[in-house]
Amino acid sequence: MPWNKHLAAQYARNKAEDHSIGLCARYVTNAIHYGGLNIPRTPYAKDMGSTLFAAGFKYAIVSIDIGDIAVIQPIPNHPYGHVCIYDGENWVSDFIQRTMYPGQAYRNAAPPFVIYRHA
Repeated sequence: MPWNKHLAAQYARNKAEDHSIGLCARYVTNAIHYGGLNIPRTPYAKDMGSTLFAAGFKYAIVSIDIGDIAVIQPIPNHPYGHVCIYDGENWVSDFIQRTMYPGQAYRNAAPPFVIYRHA
């Protein structure tokens, strides 16, 4: 099945919890699977970039679009980083986020991130 960013984004939004439960990599990977790409699971969100590249994702440098995925590097007390998918309105991981950064600690630290888009 070819990549369907709309299905992936819809799945992410529909499966989101009320708040973070620390399973962003699992939830985003599940959304990618639902969107038609069978990528392997990576234990840490910060390491998903190479998996996304292998599945045909490229760097997204211009504007944000539905199905784009942000891989955010770790900050103190959050050693695994974070990953989320854009649904056209919000960034979604295991919960619907207020911003691309999942919480105040990430917003304060503003760690490096990369946005990926399926080519």
